[in-house]
Amino acid sequence: MKSDIIIPEVENVFLAAVQEWSDDFMEKVWYAYLINDSDYLIESVMVVSKAFGTIDGEMKKTSLLRHAFVEVPPVSVIKIEMIEKSVVALNNEFMLTYFIGDKLHDKKFVFKAHSIHEDFVEEVPILFVDGVIVR
Repeated sequence: MKSDIIIPEVENVFLAAVQEWSDDFMEKVWYAYLINDSDYLIESVMVVSKAFGTIDGEMKKTSLLRHAFVEVPPVSVIKIEMIEKSVVALNNEFMLTYFIGDKLHDKKFVFKAHSIHEDFVEEVPILFVDGVIVR
């Protein structure tokens, strides 16, 4: 029975954390982006995020945040959420679920604790700005 279930692999869809100036906070802030670098329209997109880990020997976790997008066109990006400065020290997990046609795709992306930092940036495709990418 399990052998009949085909789980397609997520390709050319990934997340990036990009630092941008925020007039609200009057400083640079990290934002999570969903990048669709594929030739396919992805539909019924759901992103569930949370942060978890240990700070000073104490287990910390945030509440779940849920984001839904009707569609993300091919070769495009969409801003998901701001990554609060205090949770950069935690693992930031994003569960992505979407459809291409009638096929369901899902993947877990994790920014490891302290990985959202200027030391780990590279150029983000499509955005052409520096950011931290998880594939």
